[in-house]
Amino acid sequence: MCVITKEALIHNLREIRDRGWIPNARPGNPGGVGNTLEDLLGIEENNLPIPNAAEWELKCKRAASSSLTTLFHMEPSPRAIRFVPKILLPKYGWAHREAGSCYPENEMSFRQTISGLSTTDRGFAISVDRRSRKVTVSFDSSKVDVRHTEWLDSVEDRAGLNELDPQPYWGFDDLFHSAGRKLLNCFYIQADVRRVERREQFKYSNISMLQKFSLEKFIKAIEEGNVLVDFDTRTGHNHGTKFRMRQNAFPSLYAEVTII
Repeated sequence: MCVITKEALIHNLREIRDRGWIPNARPGNPGGVGNTLEDLLGIEENNLPIPNAAEWELKCKRAASSSLTTLFHMEPSPRAIRFVPKILLPKYGWAHREAGSCYPENEMSFRQTISGLSTTDRGFAISVDRRSRKVTVSFDSSKVDVRHTEWLDSVEDRAGLNELDPQPYWGFDDLFHSAGRKLLNCFYIQADVRRVERREQFKYSNISMLQKFSLEKFIKAIEEGNVLVDFDTRTGHNHGTKFRMRQNAFPSLYAEVTII
């Protein structure tokens, strides 16, 4: 792998954009749109061969996709008590849908994608506390949908129906450290997708250079429901807590946006 300058990378991205439609080099791979671009650039997966590479990320997404973009993984505080597997799962979890088939009969699950704009049908929400400089997770039993009455009765037996105690949270400074380290600067590419004779083709038409990740913009995105928290744990494995984003809002996290 040859080290190239940022200017050379921008030149290569423009050439790829100007080529128009390009066949998927990794058919059958959900990440084919990014893998194909990496092949065209001659780089290893998300490993930008430019000076200060640790300060840059390459993110490539399908333009028409409504899927969320994973920004980073970060477990909530207080971390010493391992809140997700030790409290959320045993006290607020429910039977895994594949319990008794792929997993043991007693396999539990806690999967929730939580927004700052609304409460989930199981009563969970996140909120920004600017005074205390933290993002907290809350539980409101009065907001639980009637479909989950049986589950709510079990929660009352296991944990009671009051607010989470303690409430899991992420401090602003910790969030900036994790997000800023991984997302400080970013090349963000959106590709149009079409099928020709049942084979995907990509056109890398929208290319932006995003610089100076902003904590204030990140917190605002949480408040506006554009950044969400995704819990995904089961009895046998905690898949990790993720901060995820609606992909069209991704450039809003940066102080400087340059269209290439």
